[in-house]
Amino acid sequence: MDIKEIKDKVEEVVEKLKNDDALVEQFKKDPIKTVEDLAGVDLPDDQIKKVVSGIQAKLALDDAGDKLGGLLGKLGDLGKKKD
Repeated sequence: MDIKEIKDKVEEVVEKLKNDDALVEQFKKDPIKTVEDLAGVDLPDDQIKKVVSGIQAKLALDDAGDKLGGLLGKLGDLGKKKD
């Protein structure tokens, strides 16, 4: 599996995880099995670990972005006049 295919699998699995809290919990408990089930592939350990790492990084980045967006929204609200 080349880097593009790994990236594509990461994106595919992240989208599935973002829409299903139960899958996120399953991923936290057993990320390798969850990724293999969601992606429909049985990869060698070195490749599946790359995919899992990519998914973990993407989820963390998306979560950080959501939190930052919420914080910036709250900061913007502080500057508004109250009627």
